[in-house]
Amino acid sequence: MRSIRIVLADDHHLVRAGLRALIERSPGLEVVGEAEDGRQVVQLAENLQPDIVLMDIAMPEMNGLTAALQLRTLVPHTRVIIVSMNSTVDSVLRAMRAGVAGYLLKNVSPSELELAVQSVAKGQTYLCAAASQHVIDGYVQNISVDSDVLERLTPRQREVLQLVAEGFTTKEIAGRLRIAPKTVETHRTQLMRQLQIRDLAGLVRFAVQSGLVSLGD
Repeated sequence: MRSIRIVLADDHHLVRAGLRALIERSPGLEVVGEAEDGRQVVQLAENLQPDIVLMDIAMPEMNGLTAALQLRTLVPHTRVIIVSMNSTVDSVLRAMRAGVAGYLLKNVSPSELELAVQSVAKGQTYLCAAASQHVIDGYVQNISVDSDVLERLTPRQREVLQLVAEGFTTKEIAGRLRIAPKTVETHRTQLMRQLQIRDLAGLVRFAVQSGLVSLGD
């Protein structure tokens, strides 16, 4: 029987090492690659065509939710499980809207991690107890996609926003995204207009509040 092929994505090496050790104890599961940011995991998934990507949300250059949106388009057969410390209702609901197949907190047991991987590999959706409760609460409170300003940004705008918030210059962003510096400036101007933000500091605050970037580890 073919092994379930998994790519790990987390910007902390120790976290990846721990996940790898747990996964490789389970028969039928195989780690085929590791990434430390969202951009890298998208490239790896395109190259390796894994069954599952296990990744964090808060990663540099491209966060896990933006990466999940890209993976849904580029490698639709690859299913994403978020493994995060973040258990807020907003994060869980945004992850589900990004098309992830599973959501786990980093304090789940090894047996639950294995169960989640096996379930998602069979085409099911798996949410740990805390994440599941947030989804229920979100529907009860009638939280809609239209109420979330971040959801109205294009994938490219989200990329630019995250890189701006992480302190990259216009030239550096242009190089990473392979677009012209003038295009970066245009995206930044559009972001400020759409978000009604007047300066770069405001963009950084918005990115942090939205969970696109983290203030620190």
